[in-house]
Amino acid sequence: MDLDEVRQIIRLLKEAGLTEITVSDGEKRITVCRDALARMSSASSELSVSSAQKQDETDADAITAPLLGTFYSRPNPDEDPFVREGDVVSAGDTLCIIDAMKVMNEIKAEFPAKIVKVLVEDGDPVQYGQPLFRFERI
Repeated sequence: MDLDEVRQIIRLLKEAGLTEITVSDGEKRITVCRDALARMSSASSELSVSSAQKQDETDADAITAPLLGTFYSRPNPDEDPFVREGDVVSAGDTLCIIDAMKVMNEIKAEFPAKIVKVLVEDGDPVQYGQPLFRFERI
């Protein structure tokens, strides 16, 4: 596809108010996403902490998804999860991976904390801002 065709696809995406569109022509295939690309570039693969969100049964804060994609709790299916409920993590420890358009984004802890609850199952799709873990600062 040439640049004019891509521009027409982007224009169609905007005019129709879509967030994603896939167009194929024979062996040619292109997927254009709005919002997801902006979120990925601004997220810088670090966790977001929402202090305002509280879990009913504890005072734990939420670690939320900084981008949309697929949640992975482990580096590969044969290995242990990065973190489990009850684990204590240090700043810089990997908490999970979010696969966004085949880019594996490691989500890292920004500060020491205890993981109180894992809220997402391995392989689940996650949205921007969706709570992934409940934690307590230590």
